[in-house]
Amino acid sequence: MTSTSPSTSPPSPRARKDPAAGVPVPPPLKSRLGDEAIGALVKEGDLVRMGLRPPLTEYVRQLWKRRAFIRVLATSKAYAKNQNSYLGQFWAVLTPTLNALVYILIFGVILGVGKTGVENTVGFIVVGTFLYHFFTGSVNGGARAIRGNMNLVRSVHFPRAVMPISVVMAELATLGPALLVMCAIVWISGLMPGVDTVVPDWSWLSLIPAILLFWVFNTGIAFFMARWVAITPDIQNVIPFVLRFVMYGSGVIFSLESFVGDHPAGVILEYQPIAVFLYLGRSALLEEPAFPPDAGMWLWGLGWALSFAIVGFLVFWRGEERYGRD
Repeated sequence: MTSTSPSTSPPSPRARKDPAAGVPVPPPLKSRLGDEAIGALVKEGDLVRMGLRPPLTEYVRQLWKRRAFIRVLATSKAYAKNQNSYLGQFWAVLTPTLNALVYILIFGVILGVGKTGVENTVGFIVVGTFLYHFFTGSVNGGARAIRGNMNLVRSVHFPRAVMPISVVMAELATLGPALLVMCAIVWISGLMPGVDTVVPDWSWLSLIPAILLFWVFNTGIAFFMARWVAITPDIQNVIPFVLRFVMYGSGVIFSLESFVGDHPAGVILEYQPIAVFLYLGRSALLEEPAFPPDAGMWLWGLGWALSFAIVGFLVFWRGEERYGRD
């Protein structure tokens, strides 16, 4: 009588069972199909590996396909920004207005700083404050674009550039009503004693392309901030100090020319991006001798907007693989 020795060969893939539930577990796909068969399935289904940075042209194409998603996301962000407060969306107008009133009271009335080199101090400070508020909102929103939406970034596959783009679009949406208030205050400021009358005319329409260029520039800034803060979160703690420095170095509440004069740094401050966009906004609304319409400043604004948008987009795209993993 022959004895049967126990088999030492490994069990076949169909005999494997889950040790916890005792239920047969399908073998891995690679054990059932060869590499060539798997490659054929991937090619047939037009599948791509998750987490890889697509080519630049493909990345742009994916963004364009999600333009409706960007618009909806921006609208929802703009709506949710102040919905938990009693005044709701009115804060989009009230916040820059209160900032302007504080600066007018301190720098324009008490210290008299804003009167140096400027005839319409109220209009000068109001335009600077409202436009700079658009810039600071874009910077802070861009810094939170990835870090503040990690659940969405890690759970849904989409081009991450959607996040900073939608953030700046949300800021642009809230800026719209604020611009109407800004223009109204500028017009009223012309009725004050000692100030030339501000008459709305066709030149005010030049504010629209100025805001559009500023929007393109802010989108580029948001790309930079989203990439840097996503990789190095400590940068977010430095942003308030940098924004304060930029505010005083851009002539938001006082004329740079009257304080810097012929100093070599004056040229740098006058043609740096924020000062250029503030100049375009003030030349559109104010009848100030210090801010005449200047084609050269428009070229500067166009150059700053395109360069920051393009370089910022490329910098952000190069970090696509790291977002949600660091």
